[in-house]
Amino acid sequence: MAATLTGTVLLVSGCTALTPGGGAQEPAESLGALGDLAEQELDWGPCDGGPSEAECATYEVPLDYDEPEGERIEIAVKRMAATGDDVIGSLLVNPGGPGGSGYDFVDHASFIVSEQVRERFDLVGFDPRGVGRSTPITCLPAEELDDFIGGEAESADGDGDMSELTEAGVADMEEGSREFVEACQANAPDLMLNVGTVNVARDMDVLRALLGDEKLTYLGASYGTHIGAHYAEQFPDRVRALVLDGAVDPTLDQLDLSVAQATGFETALRAFVEDCLTRTDCPLGGNGDSVEDGVAALDGFLARTAREPLHNSMDDREINRARAELGVLAALYSESWWERVREGLDDAMSDGDGTVLLQLGDELYSRGDTQEYENSTAALIAVNCSDSPSPRGVEAYVEAAEEAGEESPIFGPSLAWGALPCAFWPEEAVYDGGPLDAPGAPPIMVVGTTRDSATPYAWAEALAGALESGFLVTRDGDGHTGYRMGDACVDRMVDAYLIDLEVPRDGMACA
Repeated sequence: MAATLTGTVLLVSGCTALTPGGGAQEPAESLGALGDLAEQELDWGPCDGGPSEAECATYEVPLDYDEPEGERIEIAVKRMAATGDDVIGSLLVNPGGPGGSGYDFVDHASFIVSEQVRERFDLVGFDPRGVGRSTPITCLPAEELDDFIGGEAESADGDGDMSELTEAGVADMEEGSREFVEACQANAPDLMLNVGTVNVARDMDVLRALLGDEKLTYLGASYGTHIGAHYAEQFPDRVRALVLDGAVDPTLDQLDLSVAQATGFETALRAFVEDCLTRTDCPLGGNGDSVEDGVAALDGFLARTAREPLHNSMDDREINRARAELGVLAALYSESWWERVREGLDDAMSDGDGTVLLQLGDELYSRGDTQEYENSTAALIAVNCSDSPSPRGVEAYVEAAEEAGEESPIFGPSLAWGALPCAFWPEEAVYDGGPLDAPGAPPIMVVGTTRDSATPYAWAEALAGALESGFLVTRDGDGHTGYRMGDACVDRMVDAYLIDLEVPRDGMACA
């Protein structure tokens, strides 16, 4: 799964008890199975930054749930109290990633949910284990991570085409991926074995209980849908309502996910190019050009950056094809980014200035300043590689890059190669627990967007079909995820489900 855009880093303060007026009363039966974890209290206090009305705390969970009395790690949590008096309880939220900060996500409460939902729920976000202000996983230092993200391997014709790497290029990809995993093993040898989503879901159940909610109400976007599905699988009787928006297909391994994701990015790319060509300032062509013409112009530009990198006004990094691709890729998450990417492409294609494209790529990978990244990239790879088995032989990735290149010539090969670290991930860290069907859970809402880039619509269909009680709501539109993306029909159905548990007809589509 591709990294999501995350907000500014905040530092957590306080550590561990529900203040009056927020959510249901603490149910003893839901805490009993948690042992001494249930004896914690969320000691809410002021946050270091963010909205003044937000409250922050931490709580502890086992590093390894198979050793509940062993080492503990911290989970950072932030809460925005409900704005109304008739409070249903807590609504836990996650923005995706893996590596996205639920803690920071809460700062954008008015964007995340509607006013009606804000009135009825305390909005609660947490940084999953390994992420941000929770006990974080770190791998490569910033300078080496720059090279890992922005480096290029040798292609057969020198245009940076990742579907046609030379033997030396394949060897470079293997070496870089091995070094990344070795850095994780050096810096976080125990945590890297325990960052998978099955454990994140357990951590979320501890939080649900400490918040005093008998059952979980949850809104997860993108990778956040995987957290929700794992929760329902493990704790079906503790589910009140789950909205899984921009779904991940839990039946695919990480390499298959990367290849399938190429279809979503190709669909989104064509939508972006089609829109661009209707505008007088489109750097990819004009009104008389076809979408194929515009995509070809973009491909030609990217090939030139492999031979003649762009300059930028921020630092001494050259903007090669890999970094230029990342800048364009950012546009495909939301229509709201399209104008900025057109600006970046215009600067690059007319003046050789890649500053805007570099900025967009930095934001996509949470490179907050010129020295440091947030740890979202380490968390992204660690969680992905832990969540399902992947091929162990490099040849499988060579073949997958070729296959993905047929689906999405520009982005497909690099997406396939992005899964290569999973070939070297410790096998004992990998979840292999079978399908996620959550038998016995109440109705679970899955939201899919027809031209979603990062999570193709077919994945929403697959997850809704896999969950025993899953039902699908369809948004016909562009961009990543469906709720609060401008479709009043989808918003009404999500709100009615969260607040009143209303379940629309399965397969309900909004135009």
